[in-house]
Amino acid sequence: MANDLFNKYIWLVDTIYRSGKITFKDINKRWLRSSLSGGEDLPLKTFHNWRREIEQIFDINIECRRRGGYHYYIENADDMEQGGIRNWLLNTFAVNNLINESHHLKRRILFEEIPSGRRFLTPVIEAMRDGLEIEFSYQSYWHDGRTYTVQPYCIKVFRQRWYVLGFCKERDALRLFSLDRIVGLKTTDVKFKYPKDFDPVAYFADSFGIIMSGEKVETVRLKANDVQRLYLRALPLHHSQQEVETGEWHSVFEYRMRPSFDLKQEILSMGASVEVLSPAWFRNEVAGELRKMSGMYGEREKGNSVM
Repeated sequence: MANDLFNKYIWLVDTIYRSGKITFKDINKRWLRSSLSGGEDLPLKTFHNWRREIEQIFDINIECRRRGGYHYYIENADDMEQGGIRNWLLNTFAVNNLINESHHLKRRILFEEIPSGRRFLTPVIEAMRDGLEIEFSYQSYWHDGRTYTVQPYCIKVFRQRWYVLGFCKERDALRLFSLDRIVGLKTTDVKFKYPKDFDPVAYFADSFGIIMSGEKVETVRLKANDVQRLYLRALPLHHSQQEVETGEWHSVFEYRMRPSFDLKQEILSMGASVEVLSPAWFRNEVAGELRKMSGMYGEREKGNSVM
C-alpha cells in the first residue's frame, strides 16, 4: 500500500508538471486513464491530502490559481530541472508510471532494476518526514545479522542501491546502511530532532560514491584518452571536475575529492582508457590492483598452456 501511494504522489506531480496548469476536472480525466485509478474517480479531498503530503515529503508545492477558473500548477517549476530529488522523481518514477499507462510499450523500454527500493524506501522516507526512529535487522556481508536503531537523516542511491544515512544509537555515530541488506524494518514511536546544522549535500560533496572514512580531500588528476574524455565531458565523475589540459589524443581532468575505494573501482572499470597521474599513493594503489589482475590472468594462461 505504501509503495502504491508513493507512485500516486509521483503521478500527480508529473501530471501537473507536464501540463503547466490544469483544472481538477482534467486531472481526474487523466487519473481515470491511469492504471493507478482502478477505474475510480479521484476524490477532491484525497487530491488535497496528496498535495499536503507531497509538500511535506518532497518540498514540491502544488498551488492553485483561482483567476480564470481553478487551475493547479507547480510552484517554481523551473527548479524541477536543476537536479536533486525533484529531477529524480520525474526521470524515474514519473517515466515508469507513464510506461505503465502504455502497456504495449512495456517490453520496448528497459530500465535498470533497484531491488532495495521497492520494500523499504517508502517507510524510510516517511520516518524521515515524521522525525521517527527506525529499527531494523541488518545482514552485512562481513558479519552475522545485527539489529540497529537509527535516526534517518537522508537517503542516497549509488550503483543501483539505496542507502540510508543516519545516527546509529548502537554505534553512537553516523552510519550508512544499504536497504537491500535490511531483512526487516519497523518505524518506532520514538521522535528525534533532525540536526539543523547537518547538510546531506555537503556531507557527500567531497566523495565519489558512498564511502566516507579514511582518505582526506586531495587533488586527483586523471589522464583520459581521446575517446574516454568525451564520456567524462558528458558525464563528469564529480562536480569538481575540470579539464585542465587538452591534447590532440588525450585530456587531463582534475578533481578535489577523496580518493576512495569507490573512486578506485570506477577508474579500474575504465581499463586502459584512463591513467591516474596523482596523487602518487593513489596511482600506486591502482597500479597494484592492475598488477594483481594481470597476474591472475597470466597464471590462468600459463596453466592452460601446460594442459
